Amino acid sequence: SIVVKELVRNSKSWDGELLPPYPQGQPEITIRRITVPAGARLEAHSHPVINAGVLMSGQLTVETTDGKILHLKTGDPIVEVVNTLHYGINDGAVPAEIVVFYAGIVGQAVTVSKP
Repeated sequence: SIVVKELVRNSKSWDGELLPPYPQGQPEITIRRITVPAGARLEAHSHPVINAGVLMSGQLTVETTDGKILHLKTGDPIVEVVNTLHYGINDGAVPAEIVVFYAGIVGQAVTVSKP
């Protein structure tokens, strides 16, 4: 039989902040599968658009540059922070794989590296 399990429904990001209104313009959905090797740390970056994902395998720690921390394990959903510098760390022994859905507009970057 078909089983539907809602993983997350929220109007706030994982750090408790309200999500911003959607930007004006032609909507564009981007889906990325991101693999973070064991022991790797992503550079600090931000997202100007609402995005959410599911950690498909491994473990990942997400930390904002002001010290808020979220630990993810396989199967955990995340509603990501918007316009907030953060980075991910895979402190596990295997690669972490996350699938992320971005709700942006045509011509707008979904990820911005720290200047």
